Amino acid sequence: MVLEYPYFLINFKTATETVGEDGLAFARTVERVRDDTGRQFAVAPQLTDLRLVAERTALPVVAQAATLAENAVMGATTYETVAAAGADAVFINHPQNEATFADVARAVDRCADRGLESIVCVNSLEQGRAALTFDPDCLLFERPDDIASESGMVRTHPERIEAFVDMVATENPQTRVFVGGGIRTAADVEQAFACGVDATGAASAALEATDRAAWLRSVAGSVPHTAASSD
Repeated sequence: MVLEYPYFLINFKTATETVGEDGLAFARTVERVRDDTGRQFAVAPQLTDLRLVAERTALPVVAQAATLAENAVMGATTYETVAAAGADAVFINHPQNEATFADVARAVDRCADRGLESIVCVNSLEQGRAALTFDPDCLLFERPDDIASESGMVRTHPERIEAFVDMVATENPQTRVFVGGGIRTAADVEQAFACGVDATGAASAALEATDRAAWLRSVAGSVPHTAASSD
C-alpha cells in the first residue's frame, strides 16, 4: 500500500479557498505539520489540482472520485487519468458521490489494475460486510448525516465504530478502516483511533479553522506514530 497508516486525511472537497495555488499552499501547510510532528497526513485536493499537489509536495494524494468510463466520453475523470496525475488512492461511493454497488466492484478492480488504493465508503456494518467481498484496500465508515456536523458517530456512538472494526478484522483483516463524518477536534481524533481505526480525517473543521496550522498541530498530537517512526 502507498498510504502509510495510521494517518489523518484533509479533504479539500470543492471549497473555493482550495483552488489552484491556494490549495497548494494549504497542502504545503499540511506537509510542514507532518514534517514537524512526525505524524502521517494525506490530502484529497480538487480533481483539477491532483497533479499540482502530487508534483509539488511529498504528501500522499487521494482522488475525491473517478469515473468508470470504458470509451472516450465527454467530461469524465477516469481512474487512468487520476493515476497519471499522481494520485495514490481513490474514494469510491462517497455519500456525496454515490455509485451503484455493481460499479463499486468494478472500481475496486480498476484501482488494483492502475496501482491505486481503493477506499470504499459505506454507511453501515451490513454495507461494509457486503463491500468486503470486493476486497478493497480500505473501508471508509461514514454516515451521511454526520458530514460537516458536530455530532458525528465518534462522539455519539463510538461502540458502532468498534463493532465495525471488529467485523472487518474478522471478515477481511487485510482491509483497513477509515472513519469520517463529524471529526472536528483533537479529542475526536483520539477517540477514533481508540476505537481501533487505521485512519480518520476531516474537511469542514480544517477549512473553517481560523489558524489552520495550529488546528493541524492539535490534531497531529492525537494521531499515533507509524510503526516505523516509533521503532
